[in-house]
Amino acid sequence: MQEDSPVQNENTPDTAPTEQPRHSRRRNRLIVLGAAALLALGLGGVIVATTGNDHPAPAAVSLDAQSRNEAASRADRSVRESSTPATPSVSPTPSPSATSASPTPTKTAAAKAKPTPKKTSKPTPAWVDPMPGAAVTSCYGQRWGTLHAGIDLALPSGTPIRAAASGTVTQAGDAADGYGNSVFIDHGKGYLTHYAHQSRIAVTVGQAVKAGQVIGYEGATGDATGPHLHFEVHQGMWNQIDPAPFMRARGVDLGC
Repeated sequence: MQEDSPVQNENTPDTAPTEQPRHSRRRNRLIVLGAAALLALGLGGVIVATTGNDHPAPAAVSLDAQSRNEAASRADRSVRESSTPATPSVSPTPSPSATSASPTPTKTAAAKAKPTPKKTSKPTPAWVDPMPGAAVTSCYGQRWGTLHAGIDLALPSGTPIRAAASGTVTQAGDAADGYGNSVFIDHGKGYLTHYAHQSRIAVTVGQAVKAGQVIGYEGATGDATGPHLHFEVHQGMWNQIDPAPFMRARGVDLGC
């Protein structure tokens, strides 16, 4: 009689699979996740430590890795800032009070001082009044039946008598015919002037005189009733003409 072989159940597998313990599978899963985290952060040296229980204790991150991360962040920021165009700074306009006053320019030796204008006296006219301010006591013309051949000018005795124009003294002394002390001056072009009745003569014959120069002093020598100057103009010696229009034509008014 043949022994029957044991009958195997069709649903029973030939070899039962070996089941891994639960804590071993969890440990492997944590290792895979830790490696992935390290790759994502680019950090190295992170070690995941596991314990014998189901809750592994993660190891601390290295401080050196954190320092490198901050340095990389600063470097990245500096690159971005350097690539941004800098806004030009505008210097503030200094206020007038802040600016120093400009120094007063000093006079250099090269600078020439303005020449001081010379005080010049007014030039003497060619013809002047022989006795300025005198009173007219008699004009040229007929007087007492005879020709009064000049103009009489009166001031106190000793008043200076001046040359009516520049010229040369031709006579100085007593001229006779009642003129007393007299001076004759030749002015050229045939014209002469005569100054009579002087108390004192101040020039000599042949002396050159200028207009307004003192030639003597008023008196009453000769035929004179009082001190005065008898002034004549000759157009040729002893050819007396009226002094009033002659002197007026030359800018001098003798009052006649």
